Amino acid sequence: MKENTPTVGVVGLGSMGGGMARSLVRAGLATHGFDVDAARVAEFCAEGGHGGSFAEVGPMLDIIATVVVNADQTETVLFGENGLASVLRKGTVILSCATVSPDFARAMEARCASLGLLYLDAPISGGSVKAGQGALSIMASGSDAAFEAAQPALDAMAGNVFRLGGAAGAGSALKVINQMLAGVHIAAAAEAITFGISQGVDPQTTVDVISKCAGSSWMFENRGPHIADGDYTPHSAVDIFVKDLGIVSDVARAAKFSAPLSAVALQQFVAAAGAGYGREDDAAVAKIYARNAGLELPKSED
Repeated sequence: MKENTPTVGVVGLGSMGGGMARSLVRAGLATHGFDVDAARVAEFCAEGGHGGSFAEVGPMLDIIATVVVNADQTETVLFGENGLASVLRKGTVILSCATVSPDFARAMEARCASLGLLYLDAPISGGSVKAGQGALSIMASGSDAAFEAAQPALDAMAGNVFRLGGAAGAGSALKVINQMLAGVHIAAAAEAITFGISQGVDPQTTVDVISKCAGSSWMFENRGPHIADGDYTPHSAVDIFVKDLGIVSDVARAAKFSAPLSAVALQQFVAAAGAGYGREDDAAVAKIYARNAGLELPKSED
């Protein structure tokens, strides 16, 4: 570990947070991991990280990244019973990485400021692979002081840091836009691949050809192979897009903005969750298209 480097904590060692925490360790930062799953913490410690409780570790932290599922978990981690905010030193910077509404981000920034804590509205994008590579895109907004305090962690975790403004809210607004597109693109990819089956085109051929054509998207190229391989191991689950497109819907409704494509995509993910696929990879939305059309999707060879 380098001298004079900050001590960092990561709350949530799942597919994203675990990769981020390991990237911090590789960068030479003393990093403590927290997770409700003790096995994840033990695995992280075996790879050079540290564990501990909020109470004992919190006062040591200079930077804390909350990489949890939603707004409720973010608020609980920070301000719930035995929450982190009560034990952090003044001047500690909180990187809030969950997809939340801009209004929630602004409220969290204000609550943190009342305790002398810095808050960076810092939602993430790039998936588990880029999280593990330290190559995420982070859509960040907050004060100059928050950015300065968070810089060592941002350097370790991200390939792109978009500095979007001097207060919380703008980062989350961009993430909501991103999730609108991501959810629509995954649903569209699933629709296209299952439509191809109806026309006698096998999924792998659709993926191979369209990936080199104008109809492609990053989500098509990334999720299409999951469908073609019949592999729905969750990298990002159906339930995540039920949540995220739900946030898109809420924010759009509050803005009196019609978002019909997002609404249709949301219903497909809701149907997939209702059919029992909520914890499968989000590409499992293809199963709803296949079921409705009486088509058979590829099955994994494993």
